[in-house]
Amino acid sequence: MIVGRVKEIWRYPVKSMAGERLASCTLDTEGIPGDRGWAIRDESAGEIRGAKKLPQLLLCAARYVEEPSGGRIPAAEITLPDGRRVRSDRDEAADRLGALLGRRVTLWPRRPPDDVAHYLRGLPDKPDLEAELRDVFGRLPDEPLPDLSTIPQELFRYTSIPGTYFDVLPVHVLTTATLAALARANDASCFDVRRFRPNFVVETDGDGFVETGWSGRRLRIGGAAVSVEMPTARCVMTTLPQGDLPKDPAVLRTIVRDAEQNVGMYANVADAGAIAVGDPVELS
Repeated sequence: MIVGRVKEIWRYPVKSMAGERLASCTLDTEGIPGDRGWAIRDESAGEIRGAKKLPQLLLCAARYVEEPSGGRIPAAEITLPDGRRVRSDRDEAADRLGALLGRRVTLWPRRPPDDVAHYLRGLPDKPDLEAELRDVFGRLPDEPLPDLSTIPQELFRYTSIPGTYFDVLPVHVLTTATLAALARANDASCFDVRRFRPNFVVETDGDGFVETGWSGRRLRIGGAAVSVEMPTARCVMTTLPQGDLPKDPAVLRTIVRDAEQNVGMYANVADAGAIAVGDPVELS
């Protein structure tokens, strides 16, 4: 059953920085080649970190200087908030980002999965686990925490599954129906796709949060296929300023209240293949 068409394709060369729109891509077992190919390590905290802890990262943008291929992660050109540009493979990149973040940081391409020390979590900012989770997910005292029972257990020990910089799984799918449903629930906020950092935006005629019904099913996207695994629990990043989008805590309040805390779906790659904007999306 065809449920829509690919409206947008996004890749994020540096974790938590603004990404780049693609006209097409080849999906492989690790997702879109080069997606989250680089990440920031907070040396003060002793771990890889993104905008949940370092929100100024969202004020930066990144694009690859050449296409990733064969598992190779090329350099990314980073545009800082003041418009200056620096390559991710230059020593000055860490210095400039450290000055922006007010932390001692290093910049790393994705490391192999057996380099487990690189992916280990450091000490939490808050000693109480619930307080730490409320801080990361941006939940108010009277709001429930998201259900984390389906999250891979490695993520309680590592900042990402070793070998990747993905928060959970390598593919994130979002529909225009969900964005429209959020806008109807709160017409004072801007539910711009950039707040949710999907890989694939599916234009669909469905109504409401349609992709939540895709869990456990197979989705053919162009010449590739993914297995839809779980909803994407949203965090404080959806509220943060980036580009021309202002800080807006009401975005997350709406998601918690009206979308059961989730926006979009995480997926694994089932079949590698080529995908282009305009390709049909079929649910089976």
